[in-house]
Amino acid sequence: MSFLPPLPLRALRPILLVALAAGMSACGSFNRASETVADKLTLYRPEVVQGNFVSKEQMAHLQQGMTRLQVRDLLGTPLLTSVFHGDRWDYVFTMKRQGVPEQSYRLALFFKGDALDRFDGDEMPSETEFVERISSGKDKGKTPPPLEATEDQLARFPPAAEPAAAEAPASAPQPGGSYPPLEPAS
Repeated sequence: MSFLPPLPLRALRPILLVALAAGMSACGSFNRASETVADKLTLYRPEVVQGNFVSKEQMAHLQQGMTRLQVRDLLGTPLLTSVFHGDRWDYVFTMKRQGVPEQSYRLALFFKGDALDRFDGDEMPSETEFVERISSGKDKGKTPPPLEATEDQLARFPPAAEPAAAEAPASAPQPGGSYPPLEPAS
């Protein structure tokens, strides 16, 4: 058997340094690769919905001179009211949802006394437009299921049984009769 003579320590240093440098660079590239994979694989990101959504249809019903109660019935309770600005109500709506662009709308209403004076804010989408904006791409092209049963589907179920003739009521307790105690005897 022939054995190679051991390498002197001086000869091993460059080999160890090259191996160490290669190992360190591999760790760095692995970290960069794992970061990009981690960025693409977000397992769960909660939806954040805050405020009151006000639609274009609701805005169409707002009229100058409406009382605060009428406005509240139409739009709901405002998200922001201030003690220092009692004649201003702010309706703010934000929605952050994974895979959908962030939605953000604001509306400010100004009152004189109890009557609506004016309002200002973003152009609000209609309810249909809003639903289209927040729908994911997976839902597009699908037709919703019918909400009414067909005659064939209804025929599969037997008609409801007629209620039996009313039976004679159980004998009612007689006035002055004895009743069992409500609490157990101690």
